[in-house]
Amino acid sequence: MRSRWYGKLGDRAFTALLVGLGLAVMLVAVLLAWELASGGAEAFRTFGFWGFAAGRAWNAVAGQFGAWPFLLGTVITSAAALTLAFLPALAAAIAVAEYAPRWLAEVVAYLIDLLAALPSVVYGLWGIFVLVPLVRDHVEQPLFLWSAEHAPALMGVLGPPTGIGMLSAVLVLALMIVPYASSLARDAIRLVPRDQREAMYALGATRWEVVRRVVLPYARGGIFAGVVLALARAIGETMAVTMLIGNSGQLPYSVFGPAATMASLIANEFAEAEGGLQLASLLAVGFLLLLLSLVVNLIADFILRRMSVGEGRK
Repeated sequence: MRSRWYGKLGDRAFTALLVGLGLAVMLVAVLLAWELASGGAEAFRTFGFWGFAAGRAWNAVAGQFGAWPFLLGTVITSAAALTLAFLPALAAAIAVAEYAPRWLAEVVAYLIDLLAALPSVVYGLWGIFVLVPLVRDHVEQPLFLWSAEHAPALMGVLGPPTGIGMLSAVLVLALMIVPYASSLARDAIRLVPRDQREAMYALGATRWEVVRRVVLPYARGGIFAGVVLALARAIGETMAVTMLIGNSGQLPYSVFGPAATMASLIANEFAEAEGGLQLASLLAVGFLLLLLSLVVNLIADFILRRMSVGEGRK
């Protein structure tokens, strides 16, 4: 009787602990949003919410602040990096889960997971010393010289061939998010029931046909979850992008030109902000970044529910 009483007490205490920790996480998220919104309230009052979000000028001396160039830079770099990273990530996941022998699959999976553990500053240094010279010498400079001879009008779009700009940032960002998309896709593929594969093999299907008609449709929810996680990482990535993108407050006019993201703007200017409207504007940019991440996650959750096998529309 006494042990049963202790058991019920333990269950209640464990339930209360779980509920309390869950509420604490929600409270931290709410407080984070509140601090950013209240800190950026001066910027929203001065320019209006939409006026600040759509403003194109960022000039601390003139007291003009608008987030549109950085919002656009964040969306473009994240979308471009995800586009470049998706197919290599999916191919690596399929190769590891379906084709590679066990010993090789473990080595490749370990190396892919290791990429996710590297600090972003390491990617930034690699980008500066390896990727930027490659982009400058083998992509931008040949294009610049060709345009100088054949299409001078393009020289203004290409800009000087420095290697620092959106292209280098996108390439490094794509490399950084491959492990996130690949790991979840690999796990989802491995969870496909064995009898699904064997049924297709019994009908005479090849391995590629099994992958295309059974594995990928069944694992699409997990694959898309990896894509969402990779996109969230790309949106919030700061250090490597800051080191490579050029940090220009102008609208991104070319994939070869300098730009800035919301995260890189905050990293660049927060330490030197003199308070007042500039600091409030940086906090307002942080609040917009939070809203952007929230919208992306809500859309992804909606799509994920529609794509999940056995739930919603198939």
